[in-house]
Amino acid sequence: MVNLEWYRSFKAIYKTGTLTGAAENLFISQPGVSLHLSSLESYVGYKLFERTGRKMIPTEKGKVLYNFIVEPLTKLEDAEKHFQKSTEKHTPTISVGMCFETFQITLEQYISTLPFNVIIRFGEYPEMLDQLDKGILDLIITPQKSNSANVEHEAFSSETIVLVGGIETDGQTFNSLVKKKDLAGMEVWLRQQKWYGTAGDMEHLLRFWQLNFGKHADFRPNYIVPNLNSIVRCLSGGKGLAIIPDFLCKKEVEEGKVKVIWEGTSKLTNTLYFGCRKNTQYASEIHIIKKLFKEVMVSI
Repeated sequence: MVNLEWYRSFKAIYKTGTLTGAAENLFISQPGVSLHLSSLESYVGYKLFERTGRKMIPTEKGKVLYNFIVEPLTKLEDAEKHFQKSTEKHTPTISVGMCFETFQITLEQYISTLPFNVIIRFGEYPEMLDQLDKGILDLIITPQKSNSANVEHEAFSSETIVLVGGIETDGQTFNSLVKKKDLAGMEVWLRQQKWYGTAGDMEHLLRFWQLNFGKHADFRPNYIVPNLNSIVRCLSGGKGLAIIPDFLCKKEVEEGKVKVIWEGTSKLTNTLYFGCRKNTQYASEIHIIKKLFKEVMVSI
């Protein structure tokens, strides 16, 4: 008989692409994940992944198996979440989705003060919107809106995507090109600099470049780091460029560690929304989190 944990590990490897990532996602050891995978491969009789360097690439049979098990497995995990016993039966548990950087800047320092249990989930916005609609998440912080009739959105803040650099970055030449509106010269100068980016996510760079230069940014950052807050720390006091939301580096700009080099000829601004289901049973708890977010965003 197949152990359900084999499928959990298989799904985690498929989504993260590594044994280490799957282990971290499941909060178990990497040898445990490897054992689950080898047991499942032995059971089904064929390889599910090709090991190439550090990446686990699903085989064609692995892809077929994933498509068969992902929906029922997700339903079982949802059922587990909804019916698991809380450590305190009278204390509600709220699941909140947002990007990792937003959590670090806003809610992280205050989470222990909340009078209810909280589960924080990170992920891509389309995935979080879908989980909100299905009842897996109770509240999300997002720049994207859902088309679902079950979900309502409340705008509470905005972010401007800007070009920033370490304080040692010499931007005088670029500023002169900006004043001359020399787009070709500006693009050449930007390509000559050292860039920071995050793994697998170039959305801010691509949108900013398209809006201001009318073309695709066909280059990759020189340094890939885990998240946007890591970029800010790497830039602080040094050299290099990145395109990030302004609120993530406001403190460092005020302290003279990072500087805003260019907001773009056309500003790229995102509205941030609270998203929740219309008929939620956690209205009072969600109100507390909303109020806290609004206070923190005003102070940033």
